[in-house]
Amino acid sequence: MPGQPVTLRVGLGGAAASGSLFDRVGGAPTFDRLVRRFYEGVQQDEVIWPMYPADDLEGAIWRLSQFLQQYWGGPSTYSEQRGHPRLRMRHNPFRITPEAREHWLQHMQDAVESLGLAPLDEAELWGYLDRAAHAMTNSFD
Repeated sequence: MPGQPVTLRVGLGGAAASGSLFDRVGGAPTFDRLVRRFYEGVQQDEVIWPMYPADDLEGAIWRLSQFLQQYWGGPSTYSEQRGHPRLRMRHNPFRITPEAREHWLQHMQDAVESLGLAPLDEAELWGYLDRAAHAMTNSFD
């Protein structure tokens, strides 16, 4: 006898987990808040702040926000203006150690948690960010 259909929901009694994460979390404004909160922490971090372009902070904010929006189902503005993301290539000039990765993750986790997303959406977003941070690690000395 077949079981009843199951609807995966983004939170207790929440909406069905369908559509893009971009749409479910509120679109561009949510990603802009995420990235701005992230950079507030990064600017205070003596380990990773030197890797960022202090003279082009708004550009860095735009690039990360647009990349994340596109990745999660939003507009393709990032690729239209910058080409393929090529994350490993773009991060290769920087010495990204496990310590730097953990600092990056700490600030990103604070930013993700500040959004108050539904648990399933937060877990999906965080899972990607954690994997991406580990993939960018390129120096172990």
